Amino acid sequence: MSTETDTKVHAELRENFGKGYARRLRASGKIPAVIYGHGTDPVHVALPGHQVALLIRRANVVLELDVNGTQQLTLVKDVQKDPVHQIIEHIDLLVVKKGEKIQVDIPIVVVGESAPGTIANLDAVSISLEVEATHIPVSIELDVEGLEEGTHITAADLTLPKGATLIADPGTLIVAISASGGAADEIEAADEATAEAQAGTEAQ
Repeated sequence: MSTETDTKVHAELRENFGKGYARRLRASGKIPAVIYGHGTDPVHVALPGHQVALLIRRANVVLELDVNGTQQLTLVKDVQKDPVHQIIEHIDLLVVKKGEKIQVDIPIVVVGESAPGTIANLDAVSISLEVEATHIPVSIELDVEGLEEGTHITAADLTLPKGATLIADPGTLIVAISASGGAADEIEAADEATAEAQAGTEAQ
């Protein structure tokens, strides 16, 4: 039985197209998809809906497809969803090879607490890297523990996974440490002071 971490997926070749057929396919619990890349002709397949929906919750997942007995590594490149119901309507899969380098956007996860009285503002939620197709990191952790107000962390400061190369501009701002609250807190404090003063006047 397939699990959420099992990326082996059985794909069925499909020869019928059109919105009506795609709708019937989704109604039967399957997802229409197309495989392309490496100079090959696009191959249209149907994927098991539940298993694939779980797998693609993770960014940049590589699926090990079995297409009529032929093994094919593919990177989930684009997922089209119904904007209202969030039903997966179609998936684009890019053919990749073991050892091949590809460019992907990797999510950035902030860990730790910056210095008291400060807040870590995440300016870039992901960063472009070149990595091996079969060794794509799930995310990049950025530790802000104890960082002081005014600290700026750029792409060049990130600790990249082994074998990864930075594609983004090294000067790209990732996190800025600033004083927490700021103007919003000052306005709130002023409002509270005004309310207290009015309450005191009414009590006299």
